[in-house]
Amino acid sequence: MDMLRGKQIAEANLPDWRKLAQGLHARYLVDDFGAAVRFVAAVGEAGDALGHHPRVSIGKGYVDLELVTDDAIYRDDDGAEHVVEWVTQQDVDLARRITEIAADHKVDADPSSVSEIELGLDTARSATIAPVWAALLTGSAESQGRGTASDEIRDATGRVPNLWFADADEGGASGPRFHIEVYVAPEVAGQRIAAAVAAGGTVVDDSDAPSLTVIADQDGNKGVVCVDMSAATQ
Repeated sequence: MDMLRGKQIAEANLPDWRKLAQGLHARYLVDDFGAAVRFVAAVGEAGDALGHHPRVSIGKGYVDLELVTDDAIYRDDDGAEHVVEWVTQQDVDLARRITEIAADHKVDADPSSVSEIELGLDTARSATIAPVWAALLTGSAESQGRGTASDEIRDATGRVPNLWFADADEGGASGPRFHIEVYVAPEVAGQRIAAAVAAGGTVVDDSDAPSLTVIADQDGNKGVVCVDMSAATQ
């Protein structure tokens, strides 16, 4: 199934959901664990009917859901096809159904609170070092390049954040090469940046804002506030 572009996701008009990194994310607020289980059971039945299911996490007072297709088709500029993890129409269809289920269960969405963490590593030798990180992070060589056309490390079970590699010059500048990427909903990006600055951080690059805003702590370690503006509806 073909992956959906940001504009297509925005046009789907999914008020409970936000596009973060590869998938659609939603948080639903629940009164107790029993309500969470009943809601998730109903979502599971809907997923059975469609042959597709979300990733689920239950915590105190909330249920977090992520929808992503493991075998979406991406076509590059040369027309070559790649199997990637991304949003497809089946994710949109299930997202709509889950929104209906939430209304039936009187469960409210809290879309502004969703977040996703990824790791970035600057390197000129991703193909060389990726096997080390695949083994270290997941214990499996199959996690290298899984669901991506690059050497990115992705754990099939979601135990650890994705690790992707940013281009860097061989023997480049000294200093931290790792950085944290924090994907947030568009409506809270400004608040998140302001909070980091108020805590002592410094905005060191906002040339790609609001999509990417790089913030450094007092030791020079960097984090990036990321917003998928291509899929934003506001």
